[in-house]
Amino acid sequence: MRQSRPLFRLLAVGLVAFAVVGTSGCKWFRKGNELYAASPENRPLEVPPDLDRPDTSAAMALPESGAGTGSVTRSTMPEAGSAPPNGFAVPGERDQVYARVGEVLAATDGLTVVNRAQLLGTYDVDYGGQKFLVRVTKTDTGAYVTAVDPRGLPASGEAPQQLIAALRTALSGG
Repeated sequence: MRQSRPLFRLLAVGLVAFAVVGTSGCKWFRKGNELYAASPENRPLEVPPDLDRPDTSAAMALPESGAGTGSVTRSTMPEAGSAPPNGFAVPGERDQVYARVGEVLAATDGLTVVNRAQLLGTYDVDYGGQKFLVRVTKTDTGAYVTAVDPRGLPASGEAPQQLIAALRTALSGG
């Protein structure tokens, strides 16, 4: 019985040594993965298959027929055969018409040009107690001058209509 005790101790010491060496990170017992040895910036990104493309399930949803589907840009353009009270067409290049509109605005009594953006073709004006934009856009036949509110919708009220009427008279030469 005494001989089994040293054998048991030797086995226990060997088992403890094996466990310590195995859990200490010894290279013999560690599996290496070259993918994780690289820096995080150089590791390839793995994306699950259903997350690597945008959701297109509702991409082709068409609006109901009869709903107002005009874009903001189209909403200020006149329908064929009608001329809204807040806009009119002028023959000529957009930049030339923009400059002429600026001259008329500068000569208009009671009007303050708060800001101007030639690249956008807009004048931010304060006239008749209302603040709105006078916008000059390019069309197939020239330019279109309109009064719009800051949201891009047709400006409503008496002041924008009066100003557009004065611009129409001054730019048409009559």
